Amino acid sequence: MIKILLADDHTLFREGLKQIIAKHPNLKVVNEAGTGFEVLDQIKNNEIDLVILDISMPNMSVFEIVTNIKITHPKLPILILSMHPEEQYAIRLFKAGVSGYLSKECAAENLINAITKITMGGKFISSSLAETLAFAVDKNSDKPLHQLLSNREFEVMQMIVEGKELKEIADLLCLSEKTITTYRSRVLEKFNLRNNVELTRFVLENKII
Repeated sequence: MIKILLADDHTLFREGLKQIIAKHPNLKVVNEAGTGFEVLDQIKNNEIDLVILDISMPNMSVFEIVTNIKITHPKLPILILSMHPEEQYAIRLFKAGVSGYLSKECAAENLINAITKITMGGKFISSSLAETLAFAVDKNSDKPLHQLLSNREFEVMQMIVEGKELKEIADLLCLSEKTITTYRSRVLEKFNLRNNVELTRFVLENKII
């Protein structure tokens, strides 16, 4: 029996996934989490074989959650579910230690295939992502500018482009406004830009997000 921790802050979405998983006798959702803190707490206090993790969780960023899991449970496989463009997030998350990356719009069969492959020690990626990863490791290919950013810088950039104020970003990431300002400055410097307007235009024109 594969024991699954299902982490998503939307109860209805969790219920839908549980119904899909319940059709397979060798799979069982034994714990659920609605925040990043709950994810780490559930892993600490329960025996888990697989974490299915939404990319956007309250309290903590997905990179912080994954990093913390890998520190305490380095062999615990993590499957990311996301609505974001996979090529921008998946590469970073695979480097952080996740075992699979799947769109929330995928068919139920793909979810089960991903769970099966990951729990057997493999990695799960879509065909389109496999091609992206191939280019990413090609030494002869040009490195996209956005890959110069750290995970935190990438998160801050994303939120700025979404129109969030610095204080709001600080609250969401549980950081000081001064720290967020520093990350913003680093992003602008790396892209040789002057302000948020130029940053937003740059990101949209280059389809970074």
